[in-house]
Amino acid sequence: MRTSRIRTTAAAAATVAATLALTLSAAGGATAATGKAADVRACDGQEMSYTVLHRFPQQRGEHLLITAKNADSKPCWVTSYPSVMLGDSVNVLPHARKDAPGGSARITIKPGGKVYSAVNLFSDHVNTHTSESFSLAMRNEEGGTGPAAEQTSFGSDDTPSKFTWTEADVLNWNTAKPYDF
Repeated sequence: MRTSRIRTTAAAAATVAATLALTLSAAGGATAATGKAADVRACDGQEMSYTVLHRFPQQRGEHLLITAKNADSKPCWVTSYPSVMLGDSVNVLPHARKDAPGGSARITIKPGGKVYSAVNLFSDHVNTHTSESFSLAMRNEEGGTGPAAEQTSFGSDDTPSKFTWTEADVLNWNTAKPYDF
């Protein structure tokens, strides 16, 4: 009896995991995957198209919402968070300490699928920097980066938007938009 109960529980867990994967895939074209499928490679950034929305300019909670869309005909995966350098800086932003755990999991992005990250901007109104551009690169599992892509932030009216910061950090890639949009 004990053996059949364990098998039934394992089968139920596998069914729930498969259903969750299908739900995530249907919802956004991206799925969390921990297995290493031979036909899915790491995203290097060249297959991605990006949009950057500047949210809440000059307010508490100001941030840049990064949307990465797989524009290739094959799936690829991301892990961790993007390498981001704001304005003319040569310093890569750190990972946000208050981010949810899970940055080591692979997220597979199907063709046309999207993943999201955000840059949190903090300003103490002293020694602030201002820019409307930054560079973005994908990280591999070892923390190395692929080629960088120059990005411009846009406001909700689709015009370039300047952002300010004294300090900033970045969130992990996720299949859902961070914060409450």
